[in-house]
Amino acid sequence: MGGGPAGGGRDRHAGRKLVLATHNRHKVAELRAILAQAQVPGDIEVMSAADFDFAPPVEDGLTFAANALIKARACAAATGLAAVADDSGLCVAALGGAPGVFSARWAGGHGDDAANLALLLDQLRDVRDQDRAAWFECAAALVLPDGRERVETGRMPGRLARQPRGSGGFGYDPILVPDGLDVTAAQLTAAQKNAISHRGRAFRALADGIGQI
Repeated sequence: MGGGPAGGGRDRHAGRKLVLATHNRHKVAELRAILAQAQVPGDIEVMSAADFDFAPPVEDGLTFAANALIKARACAAATGLAAVADDSGLCVAALGGAPGVFSARWAGGHGDDAANLALLLDQLRDVRDQDRAAWFECAAALVLPDGRERVETGRMPGRLARQPRGSGGFGYDPILVPDGLDVTAAQLTAAQKNAISHRGRAFRALADGIGQI
């Protein structure tokens, strides 16, 4: 996929660049691993927004797709390169799908994983085990400099543990037990998680579009 023409001469895809519209180092590492698993052509240089100097946009969308597009559009406009972004979060059935797009700032401050986990577990302390269904949801957006856009989504369904378990991953990984497993997402290896995760599914669905940048 995405290979150059046979014979001599410079590959027409040489020098292709893709910017991940995030400064989150955990997410950058995870996205790079997912893209490698998805067999995105190796000649595409994967960069992050941290490699550029521009202010991140305000994520004021009310859906994961809206926020992913906001970030990818801003990154593509600022860098002049193809950009991908995702917006993802934890959706809890007993809370009507919350925290949802507010997952990263559920406890008030943005990205305070420990506070977010503690607040959510406290809110669910009286919810029975059979009613603790939840899922991670992700929307992944690809925006090209010529204005073309594409969004794909993915889910990882499961149930919520009563206490955090595991030291891997980030965010709500320590309390989401994926369907069919007895361990949390934070107890999986990176490769195991990426193979079934919401983010992995969404970005693998984008792989063919990324391969054509």
